[in-house]
Amino acid sequence: MKPPIFETFGCRLNAYETEAMRALSAGLENTVVVNTCAVTAEAVRQARQRIRKLRRENPSAKLIVTGCAAQIEPERFGAMPEVDLVLGNLEKMQADTWAGIDDATGILVNDIMAATETAGHLIDGFGTRARAYVQVQNGCDHRCTFCIIPYGRGNSRSVPAGVVVEQIKRLVGTGYNEVVLTGVDMTSWGADLPGQPPLGNLVQRILKLVPDLARLRISSIDSIEADPALVEAIKFDKRLMPHLHLSLQAGDNMILKRMKRRHSREEAIEFCAEMRAARPEIVFGADIIAGFPTESDAMFENSMRLVDECGLTWLHIFPFSAREGTPAARIPPVDGRVVKARAAALRALGAARVAAYLEGQVGQLHNVLLEKPLMGRTEGFAEVVFEQPQPVGEVVNTLIRGVKGGQLEGAPVSSGG
Repeated sequence: MKPPIFETFGCRLNAYETEAMRALSAGLENTVVVNTCAVTAEAVRQARQRIRKLRRENPSAKLIVTGCAAQIEPERFGAMPEVDLVLGNLEKMQADTWAGIDDATGILVNDIMAATETAGHLIDGFGTRARAYVQVQNGCDHRCTFCIIPYGRGNSRSVPAGVVVEQIKRLVGTGYNEVVLTGVDMTSWGADLPGQPPLGNLVQRILKLVPDLARLRISSIDSIEADPALVEAIKFDKRLMPHLHLSLQAGDNMILKRMKRRHSREEAIEFCAEMRAARPEIVFGADIIAGFPTESDAMFENSMRLVDECGLTWLHIFPFSAREGTPAARIPPVDGRVVKARAAALRALGAARVAAYLEGQVGQLHNVLLEKPLMGRTEGFAEVVFEQPQPVGEVVNTLIRGVKGGQLEGAPVSSGG
């Protein structure tokens, strides 16, 4: 029989959960599982298109659709003739669901807002043999006007610190040198736990209680919610990687207000300056939306200027895409051609920033974590390629000799220099 096919759209957390489903459904045959994303209308369109293609390629398979788009619009996916079963984001993570999957059809989606559990499906070792991802949080309590994700993920839920620490100890014990903490709204971690500990407490606890962990990385954070303990860890603990991806979304204060973001452009600039003063090698990424409704040329220029004023390198640019059911979908939109042109301008600026950053690394030494025999990543997440194979999973002291095709060219050097 044919082994199951898993297709994943969207974020790193979705990819993590696909691996969890793969583990929960061990032994499953002749089944296609599509884990959807709902962050934009385009993401939903692509998922539906892919579902139709997968059905044509696998006419006899059981086709299951899950993920955020399925959670938010179960009837829409359930009405597709290609789909046999729609699973909610809670149900896809439950062993009981997969135990009875052969007999399940229709729509199995419950109220995500009633969810209280987060840690029932921890998996060890998702990622490469070099880097493991650990989910510490799910859901979001904020209601940004452009975002549908809280309705797909539910309210914020945190994995207790002790559970996280024990999992990381297991991962380090099996040979992982780097762990990445992931979640939907990372800086809200702890708000639902006794005593409401902030994310920084979790990070410092991991670094203290897992001394053999070589590298800890945190995924996207909301800079305005970075607590003093987190800032202290970023500043002073070299095992916490100097790479932060910031949820900025825009560089104009009026647009930020209309998005219901919780920071101003000045606060974003101040945060980046403070972090760079403490760790000059720090590298920032950021999410920025181009063409949010009512965005004028001057407002857009503020977003362009923010890239330089914050010193951003790795940009994720999203052309605004109205999601039905969000307040932003009811605001007068920017012309689609203008949105497309602004997104292109931001991407071009981002490409120039990356090119300048990479050129600046030539001649420097970096500790590179090998993901593949001929490729690894620096502390700042730049890709490094090697001429000779290196041990996957090891951290190799590397001299950067050049730049080619958006990657650094590196050569290992002895620990003595």
